[in-house]
Formats: sequence, C-alpha cells, structure tokens
Amino acid sequence: MNPNIDAIFLDVGNTLRIVIKDPEFSQAAKQQMLDLLDVKESPEVFFDKLNLRWKAHRKRCKETLVEASEKDLWMVHMLPDYPREKVEPITGKLTRLWRDKDGRRVPRSDVKDTIIELHRRGYQLGIIANTITETEIPDWMAEDQVTDYFKTVILSSKVALRKPNPEIYWLAAREIGVESAKCAYVGDNPVRDVEGTQAAGYGMMILINEPDTLKKEPPTGEFTPDFKIDSISELLEIFPDRS
Repeated sequence: MNPNIDAIFLDVGNTLRIVIKDPEFSQAAKQQMLDLLDVKESPEVFFDKLNLRWKAHRKRCKETLVEASEKDLWMVHMLPDYPREKVEPITGKLTRLWRDKDGRRVPRSDVKDTIIELHRRGYQLGIIANTITETEIPDWMAEDQVTDYFKTVILSSKVALRKPNPEIYWLAAREIGVESAKCAYVGDNPVRDVEGTQAAGYGMMILINEPDTLKKEPPTGEFTPDFKIDSISELLEIFPDRS
C-alpha cells in the first residue's frame, strides 16, 4: 500500500467493462454497417477486406504508439476506396458498429459502487484508455451516472497517443494536477499497462486479472505490477479513506 497516492487512473476495456458475446447483437451491427455504406459486394468479402485492413492498422498503431482519429481510421485506413462524402459524416457511427460486432460491452457489477466510494474517500479519479472511439466511453459514463466522479478522461483516439507511451500517462497527470509519483493506474494488460505505468513513474500499478486479455497477451515476466486483483471492488482494500 502506498499512502501517498492522490489520484487513481483506470483503464476501461476489460477493466471497468467486459465484452459479452451476443450473436444477434453482433449480426445486427454488421448489417447496419452494410446498410449505412450501401455495400454492393457480399458481406463475406466486405468484412474479410476490412479485417485485413484492421489488422494492418492495429499493427501500425502498436508499433508507432500513435492512435488515429475516428475520421482518419475510416477515411484513410479502413475505407479509402469509398467516397469521402459518404464516409465522413458517419465515421463515429461506423466505429461504434465495428466495436459492437464483437459483442455487448457492459460494466462489471462492482464498478459504479467502487468508483463512488473511491471518490468519497478523497481520491481524484481519471480514465486513460486505448480506444478507437471518441464517444463510447463518455456515453457509458453518462448512462451509468459516473461522469461527475472523474476529473479527466484521456482517450487515445482524442489525443493521438497510445499506451504504453509514457506521454499519455504524463498528460493525464497534468490534466488532473497530480505529480506522477502520486498517481496509480489500474489496467488489465500484463505487459502494455504495466510497462507504460512504470515508464511514466507512477507510484503504483494494479493489474486486474482478465482471462480474455491473458489469452491474447500473456505476461512475459519482464514487467511486474504492484498488486493483482480479481475484482474492481478489491481496490477498496488497497486505497484507504484519506479523510
């Protein structure tokens, strides 16, 4: 336990929210994309093409640690062969549907109560998330009525930086007005989240065990978090009441 922590930043995907598989929901998202774009080729050919472009784009993002805006994502990387005037007005909608095709994203059951209690205990709270969407996280926060508990929300799609680049962590610390050594970060990626947090000089890194993440990116042993937790509510055992 580090009694000098003033601010706690949290990841969102697979940390505060998880993906629930829902074939009907996913299929509806795909169909909406086809309808919005008036796709003439078969759905299989269309999505095979997009998946190839998506993989190439994500590889580039991970190598450069730069995130594209929603508009650049679709007009430059995903749909460069579609008319600009058709794609530009719907880039935000396309991003949401592209994510929805993987399933429903829902908050963990203990998230809201834990956020409220950490805020009550006197910690400044913020979000640092790698995400391609500019609206999904703010919309979820508003829907679950937790927006006012967070002092800042740093999204890679808005600031063009990606974890583990320490710059995104330093930006968040500046936004919230707390030096890095007095900040903690909570995330699910055993490599990227730990590496970035420690490179930025944060005082603490807490890793939530998430099976889906560990399957895709197992720990290498090179980076070690300060704590490992299985539920968000366990943060209340790490961060005491500051009052």
